Order: sequence, then structure tokens, then C-alpha cells
Amino acid sequence: MSLELQQAVWTIAVASVCSVSCALLGCFLLLKRMSMLGDAIGHGVLPGIAVAFLLTGQLTSVTILLGAMVFGILTAVLAETLSASGAVAEDSSLGVVYTSLFALGIILMSAFLRNVDLDINCVFMGLLVLVPSNTADYLGYEIPKAFPTMLLALVLTLAFLLFFWKELKIVAFDPALAQSMGFSPKLVNYLLIALIAGTTVSAFEAVGLILVLAVLIVPAATAHLLTDRLGPMLGWASFFALSASVLGYLSHRVRGYALDISGMIAVVLGIQFALVVLFAPRHGLIAKWWRNVKLSVRIAEEDILATLYRAEETGVVTYSLALKDHGLSTWVVWYAHRKLTWLGLLATNEKGLPILTAVGRQIGQYVVRSHRLWETYAGGVLDLPTDHVHSAAALVEHYIGPELQDELASTLDQPPTDPHGKSIPPK
Repeated sequence: MSLELQQAVWTIAVASVCSVSCALLGCFLLLKRMSMLGDAIGHGVLPGIAVAFLLTGQLTSVTILLGAMVFGILTAVLAETLSASGAVAEDSSLGVVYTSLFALGIILMSAFLRNVDLDINCVFMGLLVLVPSNTADYLGYEIPKAFPTMLLALVLTLAFLLFFWKELKIVAFDPALAQSMGFSPKLVNYLLIALIAGTTVSAFEAVGLILVLAVLIVPAATAHLLTDRLGPMLGWASFFALSASVLGYLSHRVRGYALDISGMIAVVLGIQFALVVLFAPRHGLIAKWWRNVKLSVRIAEEDILATLYRAEETGVVTYSLALKDHGLSTWVVWYAHRKLTWLGLLATNEKGLPILTAVGRQIGQYVVRSHRLWETYAGGVLDLPTDHVHSAAALVEHYIGPELQDELASTLDQPPTDPHGKSIPPK
């Protein structure tokens, strides 16, 4: 393996291990609506780093991790205490606490650590490009110093998820149930926060705070758009974190310019999120738009058939006015009309006017029956005024299935007419 390829592999490995561990933890922050807590912890642990560095003089020692965990938990406790007092809102309490602690950390580093090798820019931006060069001997192998620390963070994260899987699920979705089952949601939260703090500070020197905050939230948010189940969500979040690490490294050199690797990974995460926002099969914007289009077309189809059925009752053949009740656009009505004709539900008489076929008449009769049954139910059971029942029924009629229609008719003892005196069609 060439030196250049070896350096690329180690850089991607370090970024991937860090990203996956943060993404897994970020899923629980997202589900608990505590996304901003990750940002708060990322800034609030700085005094812990400074104090631990003052005590040990080393940036990668266990003392640094412990100091970060202590101040990470302190950030959450102080914010929760302020919020619980009722004097400060939850988001405001987070802002007050983490900015104050962050400022304290900056003061400590500026006052007492001016002449030591602890660069604030390194904390924010990281030094992924130098990771392969900063190595140490581990069991006879020269590997980057950052890799064992981040691998330990990933192992601890996986172990935490394995041993507290049931508790984490219950606390994330129903803290009251967790309390009734005999274990403390606060304890689980503080363990999670401590692990986030430790993972965050273990990544400062290599990947930087900016990337840590990105992988804490963005992969989880992207995964949540694809699934509503926790297990698959963790898998998707890990996939996005891992793929962003690879693609971010591969794209950090553009036309001879060497861009920041951590920044490019964060950019790829943003691109992934944007693509999923657009194309997710259930929650994506395009999918929602398409469902709305299909619903509008179906409503237009049913309104056309129902209006023509009513026209047969009165002898007036027109449906343009009735369709205005739903605010349907002209092109939706045009398409619905063409589709009904293509499906054989509409035909044209000798005067060129639309008429119902046998199957179209059955569907129109079904919609009118649902409409008039709901008018009768709303007027007789819900006590709505007669002049208010039509507009409500015009909306509800498109969502009444056969079982509900039968139940309405049974509840009303098969009424022959609606509140306006119009006959209710037979089943």
C-alpha cells in the first residue's frame, strides 16, 4: 500500500469512527427533542477541557474525557434547573448556560494556557489532514493517535446502546412510562449526556467541534425522514455518517485546491439531507406534493361523478359550479375529466355533454349517498344547523369508506331523506 493511500485510509477511518458514534447518539437527542443540547454540550465542555489540561498537561488523557463529561452533565443540569424554575424558557436556559460556560472556557484558555499547545482553532476546525502523520506505536503497528481514542468512544457507544436498549427506547418515547417501570429517565439522560460529552471531546483534536455538531444532528435528521422505527433509523444514520466521511474526503481536493476535510464532510451531510428532504418516499417534499396531486384528482373525479348523478336527479347537466367548493384548479378538473373518460366512467351524449356510464353512475351514487348520510348525521346527532351541514359533508364524503357508510346508515335507522329533504340513494 502506497503512503498516499495509507494516509487516505487512516483519515477516512478516523472520520468515519467519529461520525458513526456521534450519529448513533444524535438519534436519541433528536427523538427526545434535545438537538440543541448537543450544541450546548459541545460548547459547554470547554472549561472542563481547560481545567483538565491545566491538571495533566495532555490533550488526550483520560482526565480530559472526565473533565468534559463533568461539564457536559453540568450544562444539562444547569439548563434543566433554570427551565424547571419557570423563570426562563427551555431554549433560553440552554443559551444562557452554554454561552456562559463557553466564555469561561475561553477565559481560562486565554489566561492560563497561552503558552501551551492548545489551539482554539484546532478545537473548532480539527486537524484531519494531519491525523495520518501524528502516529504512535500500538502493539507493533504505527497508527494515528486519534484512532484508538475514537474507536474506544464508538465501542462505548455501542455497548451503551446494547445494555440500555430497552431503557433508551422507553425514555425516548415515553418518559412517564419509564418512571412507572422503576428506572429514572434523568439517570439515563445523564448517562447519554456524559457519553456525548466524552465522544465530543475525544474528537476535538482530530475532526473539530464543527464536524462533531454536524454529525450529532444531520445524519439523525436525515434518517428520521426515511423511517419511523428506531432500529432502521440508527442504521440509516450510521450509513449517512459513514458515506459522508468517505465522500467528504474524496471531494476535498477541487481543481488543485485542498479544502478543509471536516468542512467538506459537513457539506456532504447537508447535501444528503437536502436530497432526502426532496426525494424521501414518505416525508419528502416531492412525495407529499404527489400525494396532494393524487388526492386533488380523486376529489375532482368523485365530485364530477357525484354532480352528474345529482344532475340526473334534477335534469340539469353541469358540474363546474360544484367543483369550486373545493378550490380545485382548472388543470386538475381537466385531467380528472379526461381520466374518467379514459376509464369508461364518463361518456358524451349527442349534444356533446358529459353523461355517466353504468359504472360511473354507481360511483356517483356512492358519493352522494355518503354526502347525504353525513349531512343527516351532522344535523341529527351533532346538532349542526341545517345551513352548516352541506359544506362539512362536501369534504367528509371523500373519506367515508363502505364500513363507515353502513355504520352511519345503521345508526340513523336507514333514513330516506337528508336534512334538506333530498332522497338518500340506496346502497
